[in-house]
Amino acid sequence: MKRSTVCALIMFMAAALMLTPVSEARSAGEINAAADRALAQFTTQVKGAQQLLATAKGVLIFPDVIKAGAGVGAEFGEGALRIGGGTVAYYSFASASIGLQLGIQKKDIIIIFLQDAALNRFRAKGPNEGWQVGVDGSIVLVNVGAGASIDSEKVNQPIVAFVVGQRGLMYNLTLEGSKITKINK
Repeated sequence: MKRSTVCALIMFMAAALMLTPVSEARSAGEINAAADRALAQFTTQVKGAQQLLATAKGVLIFPDVIKAGAGVGAEFGEGALRIGGGTVAYYSFASASIGLQLGIQKKDIIIIFLQDAALNRFRAKGPNEGWQVGVDGSIVLVNVGAGASIDSEKVNQPIVAFVVGQRGLMYNLTLEGSKITKINK
């Protein structure tokens, strides 16, 4: 198959995946069910996750985030902010990028707020403003694989994130520049 045909096919698949979340937005119940599944997978795959979640001031769960690209990429997902185990708000996660990337990927992103001040700064952003990773605050992306272990005593950053349940192939794992915006559900 010619390279131009492969690129066209990938671009078509990327466009289809990028438009799907917009046209089929999830209900609050669907987001919460998917968030429960993502948290269960996180605590099963990563030893020490349960202890880290117990110390969290808030947890933002973006299940089934889709990223697709061929030179130009985009990713999108919807998630829930939980405080004290209950959902208090819903958010969208979006980013775009240009550069070396090729493929399609589905993943869960778990963002853990370990300090009240960081959580309060995040929640202070209005629904039309959004919160941009790297601009409004830094998130330390912790790279752990299945069966890995984290030591909650050594995780001392205000906000940490984990990417779990990756399905598909995609080069370039970063949250930098992503925009998180409050949505109504």
